[in-house]
Formats: sequence, C-alpha cells, structure tokens
Amino acid sequence: MSGEAPGILIVGAGPAGTRAAETLVAHGMAAILVDEGQRSGGQIYRQPPQGFTRPAEALYGFEARKARSVHAALASLGEALDYRPGTLVWNIEKGIAHTLGPDGVGRIAFDSIVLATGAMDRVIPFPGWTLPGVFTMGGAQVALKAQGCAIGEPVVFMGTGPLLYLVAYQYVHAGARVAAVLDTSRAGAAIPVLPGLLWGGRTFAKGLWYMTWLRAAGIPVRAGITPVAADGERALEAVLYRDRRGRERRIACTGLGIGYSVKSEVQLAELAGCEMAFDPLAQQWLPEADEDGRALKGSIYLAGDGAGVAGADAAELRGRLAALALLADRGIAIDRALQARLRGRLRRIMRFRNALERALPAPFHLARTLPDETVICRCEAITAGDIRQGRALEPAELNRAKAFTRVGMGRCQGRVCGPAAAQILAAARGCDVAEVGRLRGQAPVKPLSIRAGAAAAVEDRARAASI
Repeated sequence: MSGEAPGILIVGAGPAGTRAAETLVAHGMAAILVDEGQRSGGQIYRQPPQGFTRPAEALYGFEARKARSVHAALASLGEALDYRPGTLVWNIEKGIAHTLGPDGVGRIAFDSIVLATGAMDRVIPFPGWTLPGVFTMGGAQVALKAQGCAIGEPVVFMGTGPLLYLVAYQYVHAGARVAAVLDTSRAGAAIPVLPGLLWGGRTFAKGLWYMTWLRAAGIPVRAGITPVAADGERALEAVLYRDRRGRERRIACTGLGIGYSVKSEVQLAELAGCEMAFDPLAQQWLPEADEDGRALKGSIYLAGDGAGVAGADAAELRGRLAALALLADRGIAIDRALQARLRGRLRRIMRFRNALERALPAPFHLARTLPDETVICRCEAITAGDIRQGRALEPAELNRAKAFTRVGMGRCQGRVCGPAAAQILAAARGCDVAEVGRLRGQAPVKPLSIRAGAAAAVEDRARAASI
C-alpha cells in the first residue's frame, strides 16, 4: 500500500462510487475503490450479509431493479477494479489516504480522488433521545436490511423528509407493528412548491404512494407535530409529542426511529483540501465544486450525497459525471453528448430536491429552544445549557465553544451533535447559524482502536525516518 504508485482512488461503493468506477474502467483506467461496508451498495442499496435470503423486492421495494443494477455493475468489473471492502479511510493529507482495513492500518497514495462519501442521518436532539430504544432512521433501516429485525415492538417513526415514510413503509411491509408516523412538517406545506415537486416524476409519485399506503394500512400519520420527549425509566416506553393544535399526546412504544432527512458527510472532503461554503437551505457547510463534481482546487472530485443531498438517482449521475470530469482533465476523450445528457437529468433532479427540502423542511428552530438539561453531545454528556453557559466565555464561533465545553470531542467528532450545537450557539449569540462557523474536520473522522492508532503512529515515524 505505501509502496504503490499514485493513481486514482474512489472512496465509497454506493451508487455514486460504483458508477464512477464503472465509467473509469470503461475508459481503460485503473482505480482503487475502498468502502467501509463488507458488501457494496451504500446505505440506500445496502446488501444483507451472505446467507440472508430476503429477496430484493422485500429489501428495496420499488427500488429493487435499481439496487440489482448497482450491485451487478460493481460485480461485473471483476479484476479490472481494485476493490477493497471493509476498509475505512480515516484521514486524507498530501495525496495520501490513511486506511484501516482487514490487514490493519495502511496508506493509499493517489494523484486523483473521487469522494463518494454519502450522507448520514440529520439528528435534532430532544429530551430522552439517548434512551435505549431510540434509533436514527438510518439505524432502523440498517437493522431491517442487514440484520432482518425491527428496532422494537411497536415502533414509532418521527421526523420529516422522504426517509420517514420510506422506512415506515419498509417496516410495515416486512411485518413489523408501527404505532404511528409523526411528521414535523405541516400539512399543505407542499402546495406552494408543487411545480418543483412535479419535476420528481416517478420519485414524487412513489413518495405519495408510501404516504397513501400507510394510511390505507391503518397507520396513524400525523403532520405538524412537535416532539416533546422520549419517555422511560431505563429504556424507551413511550414518545410524547404535541399535535398541530398544541395538545400533548403519548404513544406507547419500545422502538423509536428519528430523523430529519440526511446531511452530507463532508469531513474527508475538508481534510482533502476542499473549500467549504454554507448552504442556507440545507443549513450545512458543503464542499465547493462545479456541476460535474470538480473541486475548486486539486484533483478532487465529489460525487453523490457527499456533495449535497440529492438522492440515489442523482448519486449515479454524479458518479458518472465526476469520472468523466476526471478523464477529461487527464486529456482522455469522452462522450460530450452523454455528459450533456447527464447534466440535464441532474438539473431536473436538483429542481425537485430543492422543492422537496422546502416542502419537508427540517425544524432547525427546535434545537434553538431546547431545555437546558437536554443532552446534545452524548459522547461527552454536554447539554444545551452547557453550550449556552459557554457564552459567558464569549466564544466567537463553534470551535471556541468546543474548546470551552468539549462538545464534538467524542466518537462522532461532531457529525451528530455539531449541527444542533451550532443552532444553540447562534441562538445564544443572536446571529445567523452561518456566522458561528462549523466544527473543523479532524482525523480520525471515525473511531480507531488504540492498537490501530499506535500502529499508524509507528508507521508515520518509520516513514519520517526514511525520508
């Protein structure tokens, strides 16, 4: 690994990374594809472990054909692609990706990199969210797809965004008992942006189908709710919420899936050297790139939801476009007509996604008014009050608040708690959330064992001594 000549590295084997790899191989280019998962597909097309027998239709529903296509595309590349599953990229610096895989720590040198890092659940904390039995929406989906089990009996799903209805549908379809679907978005919010939603075509129709199917199946679907608390002594027993008329309600459950759509995974892009810009609609700092995924500097290409959340169909398009941009930058002839068609299809999807974000907005305001005792950073047990009290030390931005309170210093490196902490700090300062900045990316982006960290340090010292 450390002795390999620099080449092309792709990080992520979801729809974006797979299509990027397929495009590069089709043009005769060698590439290395690494992915944390043991099997390809990413989160959206996550494959169950070997030996599980649930058919694709049961796992992916309407997306079964697309899932099969993505899985088959990677499998068809065979030895033309250096595919390394079960491999985490935990740092990127100076053309080197630091990895942890089946053989331990390693390094992969590259002169071009395609980052298809995907997205993760957007979490807005609320009282009781750390109780056993409370899962993110993605965690609930992983349990169903990869372990073949439900997160509780019965289950409640609460949040907003298309994933809310998709996961609820998947659970009911699999035979789980779902007590309710609770949406923070108000009924009728989609009407002003309906022209944009119609650009979604079949995707929009499927979303309406999920909602209609759930109601027809007798599942209570409530819009315009406000989360109050997850209730229980030692584990989840019920969820409390206020309905759109302000009345408090209680639903007994042992499993609760929460999530407010998803947010881009951007830490590796920042460590690789990408410029970052604040997206006011997503309320997130994103790496800057052109429409083909080409970063503003360096041979860095961004694909899929890691460049901004747009869904699986857009991820496939972005993977192809990023690979075509890389090829063109190397002076390799590409099909310009195909490139133009891919761009056109992506623009249509982005019109739809923009409207969808407005129709089903994440309730960022809820984080600003959380009770002081609400845990924000579960790793370090930092509460909303701790962040507000840090104001006495006059933190100018989020990294100063991190230094004063330790928020974001735990296992998630701020990926879960950072957005909520930014909203709380902005409210305390009376400013826009963009003004408090972001938690800067730090290596390792995900936890390493002490043994792996020590091995990486030994390798670093050995390399330094040989220079």
